[in-house]
Amino acid sequence: MKIAIATEDGHTVSMHFGRAPYYAVLTVEGGQIVARELRSKSSPHLAGAAEPERAEGEAHGMGAASHARHTSMAAAVADCEAMIAGGMGQGAYQSFASLGIRPVVTDVSDVDAVALGWAAGTLVDHTERLH
Repeated sequence: MKIAIATEDGHTVSMHFGRAPYYAVLTVEGGQIVARELRSKSSPHLAGAAEPERAEGEAHGMGAASHARHTSMAAAVADCEAMIAGGMGQGAYQSFASLGIRPVVTDVSDVDAVALGWAAGTLVDHTERLH
């Protein structure tokens, strides 16, 4: 299975999905990491892009324009079953889920431990860390 993890350096889990410039994509088979790669991730936050305009009362990252941005960010990991970060917005979380990529928010910082935990079914999804 392939697992995408938001990262800034390929080794640690990024605490903010939107600001991470990369995905560490790890392939786990038989409880072992058998392949890894670092993929670029579009990151509007890093590029200084303004947040899309929101409708009255609409939460951060929840509108159609935000979903389009999240879809663009998900394109690089469309072959992964999960995308894991240390924190993310509710809109990104919902967008990834709607695209068939399971979003997970973790408090584990090591990329390898996260991938192995997800594959083993022991990684906890800390949705209370959504913003």
